[in-house]
Amino acid sequence: MNNIKPYYKNELTTIYNGDCLEVMDYLIEQDIKFDAIITSPPYDDIKNYNKTLEWNFEKFKKVSNRLYNLLKKGGVIIWVVGDKTSNGSESLTSFKQAIYFNEIGLNLHDTMIYKKKNYTPLTHNRYEQEFEYIFCFSKGKPITFNPIKIPCTYAGTETFGKPSYYKTNDDKPIKSKNKLIINDYKIKGNIFEYNTGSMFTGNINHPAMFPFGLAEDMIKSWTNKNDLILDCFAGSFTTNVISEQLGRRSIGIELEQKYCNIGIKRLQSLQMRLDI
Repeated sequence: MNNIKPYYKNELTTIYNGDCLEVMDYLIEQDIKFDAIITSPPYDDIKNYNKTLEWNFEKFKKVSNRLYNLLKKGGVIIWVVGDKTSNGSESLTSFKQAIYFNEIGLNLHDTMIYKKKNYTPLTHNRYEQEFEYIFCFSKGKPITFNPIKIPCTYAGTETFGKPSYYKTNDDKPIKSKNKLIINDYKIKGNIFEYNTGSMFTGNINHPAMFPFGLAEDMIKSWTNKNDLILDCFAGSFTTNVISEQLGRRSIGIELEQKYCNIGIKRLQSLQMRLDI
């Protein structure tokens, strides 16, 4: 695999132009391990990407097996995925993928929802599709979690009443105090809302762009500065651009050269802004 070389490289970011399986095999051979893998795979065959992409469940299994080997113990895979709808029924591919990740040794640590504020109305005989899944798979217990916090509505006020009983995430019962002071902030819920489309992502020629906010929230939540992040389906390289902006190191892999060139332009533009 000596013929695999970076297409672009700067201090924090490396781009590879090639088949993700071949590049990941090279990274495994180099014994490179990632703190986090943040990516969005093709959704069934909804986008054909100029007919350059072969994507099916067998290809997915090959990808996921390599991702497992590339992930550090305590690291996470953020897998943003949706399902194709055919003849009025969903494919269930996202669930099949989640089950397979679990079968190869990863935990489904968190299931988050990516809600589109400006979803496109369709002509289904059902409610409109306005969300996709954000699965967080972990290799053991995650080392890093920097939760986004939001203000509590009744911050600073006291609560009274009989003791209440709750359960922890491990299903252990706990008893609250009679009197509690509501905190100023709490961890936000697991639904993340973003605007989508070129109006909010800029004039970038890619058919399925990550919202900037989604990449930023996931990178801040599950990684720290100088951590190493992989996006094996880099597309327009939003994960890599935001990673660099936040002081993380990253590798992006993309099959189509024209998208790699878009990623390079975005990274160079970011550097120009940071140098000002």
